[in-house]
Amino acid sequence: MWISNAFAQAPAAGADSDGLMSFIPLVLMFAVLYFIMIRPQMKRQKETKAMLETLAVGDEVVTAGGIMGKVTALKDALVTVEISAGTEVQLQKAAITTVLPKGTLKSA
Repeated sequence: MWISNAFAQAPAAGADSDGLMSFIPLVLMFAVLYFIMIRPQMKRQKETKAMLETLAVGDEVVTAGGIMGKVTALKDALVTVEISAGTEVQLQKAAITTVLPKGTLKSA
């Protein structure tokens, strides 16, 4: 008598769409992250892999340490680079960052 009966209320008309609407920002954040960070990184990796596969003797290169030289020998994972007359260095292929246009080192 002092306490009234409690009756369950009917769900609101748009209650089902609220779950989907709260999921959309998460999907949008992942899409933005993919197009701003992941996709360009994958493209850069593909370009680097193609550059290392086409590396040939005589190419002028720049290493990750900033050393510029000419490729004198290639093995599976190693590259021999001549950095000055009579001075050769062996490097891992992954240390090569850029292939320079022909004749770049002679003008420097």
